[in-house]
Amino acid sequence: MQQPQILNTSPKYLIGIRTTTTLSANNAVALWASFMPRRKEIANRIEQALYSVQVYPESTSMDKFTPETQFEKWAAVEVTEVDTIPESMETLELAGGMYAVFLHKGPASDFYKTAQYIYGTWLPNSEYQLDNRPQFEVMGEKYLGHANPDSEEEVWVPIKLKI
Repeated sequence: MQQPQILNTSPKYLIGIRTTTTLSANNAVALWASFMPRRKEIANRIEQALYSVQVYPESTSMDKFTPETQFEKWAAVEVTEVDTIPESMETLELAGGMYAVFLHKGPASDFYKTAQYIYGTWLPNSEYQLDNRPQFEVMGEKYLGHANPDSEEEVWVPIKLKI
């Protein structure tokens, strides 16, 4: 796996829908199934990319994270402004800051390999630690669907220098 790009980004504004889930419940398919038919209702989209966002409670420690740990899962798009929000959708501001951006290639079923590399190999051996901000994936032009072996998505992990 390649080294990530380290990027500093400005805040991003998203509109989408969310659910509370766990890794073991993994209701992401249902979340995306409810969002995708309605995504065109969102005005002021920046591009066609889709955002899959994980928001962990502040008290969540990654060393104590289990398949039963609850978190928010969002299906969303980035917008230039949030003045018009479709019914039953919400806004989410992704705080700016430093991110390690990885590329996941392959089907979603292989994502665990990317996650193992990020959290089990790269992060512990880097000069960084996780920052308490949402983590997200950007599914842009090269995203060909969750089962396609040629699919690509960016994995954005919030980081800060180790103390």
